[in-house]
Amino acid sequence: MPTGLTQDAGWEIGVSRTLPRPVEALWEFVTSDEGVALWLGPGVRLPTEKGAGYRTDDGVEGELRSYRPGDRVRLTHGPTTVQVAVSPGRSDDRAVLRLHQEHLGSAGEREERRAHWRNVMDRIEAALG
Repeated sequence: MPTGLTQDAGWEIGVSRTLPRPVEALWEFVTSDEGVALWLGPGVRLPTEKGAGYRTDDGVEGELRSYRPGDRVRLTHGPTTVQVAVSPGRSDDRAVLRLHQEHLGSAGEREERRAHWRNVMDRIEAALG
């Protein structure tokens, strides 16, 4: 099977980065209005109740699948599923941010989303200063 193609989730992509913030602070940022605007889109208020819907300013709709405070959020994004997760780094003042998307349509879309998520990660890192 080609890299990025799974039997259960189809084409998928994930990026991660260790950032200079404790887990709690990183979680607070990525779930804040400012942080959500960077990874999901401007104008979206992140739902916290399973099944709650949202719509981005550019018209993408989805619904929350799971929300585990301080850990991860999983939601549909059009026909795909996006997960944002935060975990401890090697020290208390560092945390790992993981952005993952599955059910992509093709290898080409996987590469487009890889570039997108790397850009998102750069913008989150810049916003954290």
